[in-house]
Formats: sequence, C-alpha cells, structure tokens
Amino acid sequence: MDEVGSARGRNGTNRRPRLEDVAARVGVSTASVSLVLRGVPGPSERTRQRVLAAAAELGYQADRTASLLASRRTRLLGVMVDIHSPFHAELVEHLHTAAEQVGYDLVLSTQTRTRDEHTAVETLLAFRSEALILLGPTAPADTLAALDGKAPVIVVGRRIADAKLDVVRTADDEGVGQIVDHLVERGHRAIAYIDGGKGVIATDRRRGYRTAMRRHGLDAHIRVLHGDHTEAAGERAARHLLDGADLPTAVVAFNDQSAIGVLAALSRAGVDVPGEVSVAGYDDDTLSRLSCFNLTTVSQGAEEQARYAVSAAVERLDQDRTEPREVVLTPHLVVRGTVAEPA
Repeated sequence: MDEVGSARGRNGTNRRPRLEDVAARVGVSTASVSLVLRGVPGPSERTRQRVLAAAAELGYQADRTASLLASRRTRLLGVMVDIHSPFHAELVEHLHTAAEQVGYDLVLSTQTRTRDEHTAVETLLAFRSEALILLGPTAPADTLAALDGKAPVIVVGRRIADAKLDVVRTADDEGVGQIVDHLVERGHRAIAYIDGGKGVIATDRRRGYRTAMRRHGLDAHIRVLHGDHTEAAGERAARHLLDGADLPTAVVAFNDQSAIGVLAALSRAGVDVPGEVSVAGYDDDTLSRLSCFNLTTVSQGAEEQARYAVSAAVERLDQDRTEPREVVLTPHLVVRGTVAEPA
C-alpha cells in the first residue's frame, strides 16, 4: 500500500488527506500549515519540521487546482496543435519544458481533419487558458487579432503582415533558398518544387524557391508541382514526375512529410536516391532523422521557437507588455544522405 493509501487507512476514511488533517496531526492552525507548505516565513523552524513530517506521513499533496482558483489564476498556456504534424509534436515537447521552467503548464487542443481551428481555440478558452500559443494557424490575421482581445495570442511558425499580435517564426523563404543554394553548389539545375498548398507558410516557402532559382539564373528550370503537407501529396507529385519525359535531378518538398512520400514513390519505381535524384524536405522533424530516411532538410529550431513563444506569453501575462512583437529566427540547412551531385 502506498503512503496515501496508508494515511487514508489510518484516518479510517477513503478521502484524500486534507490541510485540516495535517493541522490536526501537528496541533497547529491550518493557516500555519499553509504558510509552511508554501514556504512563507513566519512559523518557527520546529513547527516547520513537524508540519513537513506530518504531511509526508499522511501523504498530503497540495490541491493545485483549488489554490489556482482561489488566486483567480490558472497559470495554463493553451496550445493548438495539428495532431498529424511530427514537427508540432516536437514543438509541444519543448513548450512543456519551457513552461514548467517558469511555473506554467500547458493545455493542448488538437486540430484534426474533422476538428477545425475555431473549435480547438474555443476549447482552450473554456479551460481558462491565460494565453494562447497557436502552432501554424491558418485563420485570417484579423480573426487572430480579435482573439487576442480575449487572451494574449502567440502565433508560432507563420508570418502575419502588419502583425498586431505576437509572432515567433523562422524565415521560411530563406530556408528554402538555402536548400536551392546547396543543390546548385552541388551542380543541380533541374530542381523541382512540391508545393504546400494554400496559406502563408506555403506561400513563403514557394516564394523562397522561385527567388533562389532566379538568383541563380535558373528561371527556365522553375517547376512547381501541386501538393500539400502530407506524405500522400509527395507520392502523387513524385508519380507525376516519373510519368514525365525527363526527371529533375533534384526535388525540394514543402515539408519532411511530403519529402518522405517522394522517397517512397521513387523507391518503388527503382529510382536511386541520391544517385539519380536528390531529395530535400523542410522542418527537420523526428522522422527525417531516422536512418531509413536520413533526409536532407532545414531546421526551424523547434526548441528555440518554443522558448521564445513561452517567454512572449509570460511577458504579456506577468510583465504587462502590451506592444506586439515579432521574433524571426534564421533557419539552417541540415545536410544528410539524400542529396548528392547529379549523375
């Protein structure tokens, strides 16, 4: 039997030990017990030791929810996350760490194929999240600005023109440009790009590809294929390339998931990567690092983005910062085994 169970047995009840039980065991007021457990000066050292010993013996644990409600603070940061995104999963892990370091916790609300952003955000507000950290939202900027009137909003991963709220992101166009620069340095000219569909993030990465190709005088080789953020889209685009007359020597995909779809389609067709076609993605998510993929990609700095996002939330909540702020981080190329010089 564990300590809590033992304490309950000794008390002759099945309820959780309360502050009053600790006070009764020591023979002091509940106020004194509260001061000791919160580390507030006042009670004598002898009283403090007796309270701590009694709390341990009884298996008493502070009711965090009740204390937060009493202070009218929840210290919860609401996070909207796309359940299908490995990169978002990594961001959430780092957000947890950053939040715990400053005394906050997270509430997660998922965005799925059948659950839209509005529903996810309303759930976060219903749980009394003090600030909202939205990962790659697609809602219009004015909608996000209006939401900021209900709770501080920190947008992660997306550029917002004339932002009236906090934004933490990387320079997506620059990141794709780094991939194209690297491929050109290796001797590639016929470089195709698989698009990410609608939205600001997709627009920025597409622009980065076109700008870099033109910078290298490769206007005639610009080729953008329809796609989205899924492996299936990468496979479809790769099959389209395989059905064409000439394969490009390199393919850049909107994200790592799409790039993995490209790798799967090329493998089934017997096309060697990187011997015949080089492939690169974007995000540096956990799948890209697996030895079976070993994907060349671009890192967005998930840990750094998470740290800045939590810091922005805390500044809005605890330091009364009202002016919006945009943090733009520089992405960096991660070279692995799917890129080589063209045959």
